[in-house]
Amino acid sequence: MTLSIGLDLTSADAVEESLRIFGARYLERVYTERERRDCRSDTGRLAARFAAKEAAMKALRREDEPIPWTSIGVCADGAGRPSLELTGPAAALARRRGVSELSVSLTHEGPFAAAVVVASLRETT
Repeated sequence: MTLSIGLDLTSADAVEESLRIFGARYLERVYTERERRDCRSDTGRLAARFAAKEAAMKALRREDEPIPWTSIGVCADGAGRPSLELTGPAAALARRRGVSELSVSLTHEGPFAAAVVVASLRETT
């Protein structure tokens, strides 16, 4: 099994600024309906999810493939543990890359949010 890791650091202030300037248009372009509902405009949580989307694209080894932000969603289970849900182009890219599993870790504190995504890739022979 091969691992591919993506890491991203995001400014919560930048997310707050995007919300101020673009409002609902920004939220709908970047975040899934579930993410918008779960975060309720909490800029720290939104920034962590943005970082997770960026980290996922890195772990998926995205090149020039157009991947809509909303095709990567961050979900949380009943205990609050995050996971990634890929749909559409992001799911197709994961299949092409041989991804068998994705793990994500999020954090946010003050003006910063970060995420690490680890993709387990099937060995190709």
